[in-house]
Amino acid sequence: MFEYELHRMNHAQLVREAAAQRLSHEAAETVGSARGLRRLGRRSGNKEAEGRVSDGGRGRFVRAA
Repeated sequence: MFEYELHRMNHAQLVREAAAQRLSHEAAETVGSARGLRRLGRRSGNKEAEGRVSDGGRGRFVRAA
């Protein structure tokens, strides 16, 4: 019985460590994506990402391609 309890405690510790590692990886990904978005914002400045699209005089709704 004692070995079983040791096994359960070891398993619980491994589960806690895995959860902590997952959390740290998720936090690193969040920070990394935020940095990437900030860099993208700096690169484009305050300009719009894409230019304005004109409808070419065909009206508001056009036929789908």
